[in-house]
Amino acid sequence: MNRRPLRPGLPGVFAATSALVFPGLVTVAVSGFVAMGCLDRPIDTVDPRITSTIVEVVPHSGVDKIDIVLGIDNSASMADKQQILAQAVPDLVESLVNPPCIDEAGLPLAEAAQPKSPKEDCPKGSRREFEPVLDIHIGIVSSSLGGHGGGHCPDLQSDLSCANEKVSKNDRGQLVSRADPCVAGEVVPTYADKGFLAWDPEEKLNPPGETNLGTLDGVEPGLVPALADMVSGTGQVGCGYESQLESIYRFLVDPEPYDTIEASSGYVKVSGRDDTLLDQRKDFLRPDSLVAILMLSDENDCSIKETGFYYRASHTDAMPRPRAECAADPNDKCCTSCGLKAPEGCPPDPGCFDAQGNVMLLTKSEDPVDLRCFDQKHRFGVDFLYPTDRYVKAFSSPEITTRSGEIVENPLFPKARPAEGVPVVRTPDLVFLAGIVGVPWQDIARDPADLTKGLKNSRQLAEDGTWDVILGDPAKGTLPTDPLMHESTAARHGQHPITGEQTDMTPESPLGNTINGHEYDTLGEDLQYACIFELPEATDCSNDAKCAECRDGTANNPLCDPAAPTMRVRAKAYPGLRQLGVLRGLGDQGIVGSVCPKQVEDRTSSDYGYRPAIGALIDRLKSKIGGPCLPRTLDRNDDDAVNCLLIEARPTGGACSCDSDHARLPVAPEHAAAIDEAKARSPESNWDCFCQIPQLADEELTICQNDVSDDPVTPAGKPVSGFCYVDASTDPPVGNPALVARCADSERRMIRLVGEGEPSQGATLFVTCSGDSSP
Repeated sequence: MNRRPLRPGLPGVFAATSALVFPGLVTVAVSGFVAMGCLDRPIDTVDPRITSTIVEVVPHSGVDKIDIVLGIDNSASMADKQQILAQAVPDLVESLVNPPCIDEAGLPLAEAAQPKSPKEDCPKGSRREFEPVLDIHIGIVSSSLGGHGGGHCPDLQSDLSCANEKVSKNDRGQLVSRADPCVAGEVVPTYADKGFLAWDPEEKLNPPGETNLGTLDGVEPGLVPALADMVSGTGQVGCGYESQLESIYRFLVDPEPYDTIEASSGYVKVSGRDDTLLDQRKDFLRPDSLVAILMLSDENDCSIKETGFYYRASHTDAMPRPRAECAADPNDKCCTSCGLKAPEGCPPDPGCFDAQGNVMLLTKSEDPVDLRCFDQKHRFGVDFLYPTDRYVKAFSSPEITTRSGEIVENPLFPKARPAEGVPVVRTPDLVFLAGIVGVPWQDIARDPADLTKGLKNSRQLAEDGTWDVILGDPAKGTLPTDPLMHESTAARHGQHPITGEQTDMTPESPLGNTINGHEYDTLGEDLQYACIFELPEATDCSNDAKCAECRDGTANNPLCDPAAPTMRVRAKAYPGLRQLGVLRGLGDQGIVGSVCPKQVEDRTSSDYGYRPAIGALIDRLKSKIGGPCLPRTLDRNDDDAVNCLLIEARPTGGACSCDSDHARLPVAPEHAAAIDEAKARSPESNWDCFCQIPQLADEELTICQNDVSDDPVTPAGKPVSGFCYVDASTDPPVGNPALVARCADSERRMIRLVGEGEPSQGATLFVTCSGDSSP
């Protein structure tokens, strides 16, 4: 890789916000040392008679640092999924730190021609798909938050899979780096003992972080084997009330994470502040990084509200019956618990009380403790879980509401504080949530017959009605059209909308369908499966505490081998509806993957294990790493130039210089209004230097638009420095389509900055384009 030293500027900060000026002007701000700067929101048709009115703020960044959180379910039955995720670690890490070289057609070079490390250059005539990321934090949080005050799942509890050793059932939303979940204190070494790993090949951190990738087999130590060990070490001894969403929220977002929680007089009380977690967050989460959250779970989320009486969902005592209205319509205003006062205007329900006037309780068969978290409003008259909107806002809104109702700054989106050395901060478009959850891969594959073609992105999920298939409309009580995505203890009869297969209580073969095998008699103690998958090795369940499905060999469970009923040959997943609801709410920032892989035998195939889900996540991240892509076409003149002005703003302490040798020109007096708008956009900044980056022309324009090299030069060897416009959506294309190959099909265009035209370190670039734009 031909990587130049950064131009002089501020210390490395990136991800500035940006402003759009629609009527008459379009303005976008970028920062850092990105090679390509692009607009990432639609450019509206403008009125050339009106100028300089800011109507929208558009985030833009060229990312140089990433903070990755793995939110891993560590309840029983997760060991096999964790092992598959551990095998996917190289895909996740190497895709970011050592991206492939691509040719002029935008296709990856042959494996033998690919660089072995991020420090190697691409062969001549090729370029990196995107710049290697040389600063990454990676940490893990588990799904275990204990019993949320209910007494079930205490902090330490004996576990059969650990030979009855006492293990943690409450990881408190803090980082975990266990090497063995059954051995207290046995951890994977982390960066400066802070609980997370730090990729730092340039050794810029103090102290330096990891500089070696290593190998998955551990023969060569480094980032890959350490992360794989941490994933496997998360274990499957956590609390069965899996709080996948709340654990991630607690670590990344909660402005006041409590220290203790306990029930008293029928209500839960939290107290204190978890300073350990806040210290971990401070060390791990940088204000200007891209944040990628990867959530792995085979069950629906059970994030119980940690206020009032809601902890009772995790209590072992029998629950009161729901009012009669709940059976017909859980959204009926009179649907509530018999244990609560009837809502105003609702008549008494005689079915709520026995002859002595005592509240009627559900029987054990009606209310298995292990199934407390599904269909709660219908079954109990009360929803004990945090609404999913809590997490949509947490991962997208600059402000959130505290436990006391106060509206405060979201820790994920801090405000810029130049005086404190934080002039550039993260914006909502730099937070991504990927969920590898309980949903059939056939439902979300681009081609249900060929998973090697990848998974649908958020736009495709919305456009082709996939959300109706896998989620329905929970707010309206509309079930998914895929019957396998219904939460139910009873058999679900119907036809799968994608494959056309029938679900069947009594299969004609060992597997009645290719997705979840078949429905089976749960005895009311378990939910039916959304999907299953073949295990690489069978497990003998006759003496395995974590293998109850096949232990007695009589359940006709699709996980068991019919020829040897105590042998479990498949793994399961339940409908992950709450996680899917959050992913849908996040729009383009949500990525959906299936926890049921298509196959786990051929590791060389692109459909192996969780490779499709990791690939979908990387596809979304890489558009931000190189700067986002344009959703609309810009007008060009006869010379292929666009009517755009690029102004770089930076603080110099009075030492401003616009040097043409570094592709910086003084801003012409007629563009003074653009400088005024930049200052108004960020009045707290201390910018005192504004320079214009030139648009290339003639031979240099052609080279910028077509040469895929990281550092293009003229035939005479002169570096090309400035900016150009590339658009592969036109016929014929403007420039080389390979330059926008990483962009989505509908956004294959960008403003490309090359050579000295790249923004100075710590600077902010305002891109102002006048004239019309078109879809």
